[in-house]
Amino acid sequence: MSQALKPFKQMHFSAVPDAPRLPHPYFRAEQRQVRVRTSHFGTVKMHVSVYGEGPPLLLLHGLMTASYSFRYVMDALAKHYTLYIPDLLGGGRSDKPDTSYGPDDLARSVGELLKELGIWGTPAIGNSMGGYLLMRLALLEPAAISRLVNLHSPGLPTARMHALSLVSAIPSAFEAAVGTLVRLNPERWVHTNVHYYDETLKSREEHREYAGALTSPNGVLGLARHLSDTLSVREMRRFEAALKGLEHFPVPLLLVYAKQDKMVPPIVGERLAKRIPDARIKWLEQASHFAHVDAPEAFLEVAMPFLATVLSNKLLLNEKAQSITNSC
Repeated sequence: MSQALKPFKQMHFSAVPDAPRLPHPYFRAEQRQVRVRTSHFGTVKMHVSVYGEGPPLLLLHGLMTASYSFRYVMDALAKHYTLYIPDLLGGGRSDKPDTSYGPDDLARSVGELLKELGIWGTPAIGNSMGGYLLMRLALLEPAAISRLVNLHSPGLPTARMHALSLVSAIPSAFEAAVGTLVRLNPERWVHTNVHYYDETLKSREEHREYAGALTSPNGVLGLARHLSDTLSVREMRRFEAALKGLEHFPVPLLLVYAKQDKMVPPIVGERLAKRIPDARIKWLEQASHFAHVDAPEAFLEVAMPFLATVLSNKLLLNEKAQSITNSC
């Protein structure tokens, strides 16, 4: 890890290089626009990056980012899996319908995408809001995913979430305020609001990828509604109540949290682990909310053995099937 800056010390915007200092394969992935009929958003197009070989693995990004955020774990994971990395509705290169973005509706749209792709029952990794949505999808449709690595998601009310709920209480005023702030300079907005343990990983390439969605009115609206609807405190209370009533989470769940996260307090991970007794929790040092960017090796070291259980089971089933075929 670079020693050029202290942890989380933000580079000056003008000093950010155009190209990332570490290479990645994101732009070599197959890029698809998948037409999906959803129950809430209507028929939409969702952008999906596809990369690798083997059984499917879903990677789902969080707030303010896009599928690009998984660029530094793609090569390692693609040795074992075919990666499906969508942009959530309201962000990235996916459609941005002018409607509400409640967390269950957005979670169902992910499930509807899985059916369209033919990967229903895939294991998954979700970062931030993506992990929260996948936990909600597992509660709604337990067969949608087979197991989940949840990398530093929100999901339980915190002081920051309560403050966000207050400022978004008047939707029209909140959306106008977000639009005013973002449109001043979308790339600077991204630079200011995406935090890394090692800020030298930032690049103008990243700024362009994340800011692209914010250059249109619907993209700004999508961000505002992710903040006000998807991350609603009322919905988080409902989610917490649902967890209290569970004896077991519907799918095997690994919680991965960074001890120094600047975006979601690590206490959220501790509280989720207490609410979900059968969940495993792992802590990362020298990492941020986006550990798959600034601590990919450490993240993969805990995520891949957990995912490998599914991979081993599938290989075993394939071997048994082949053995039966050969004996016939």
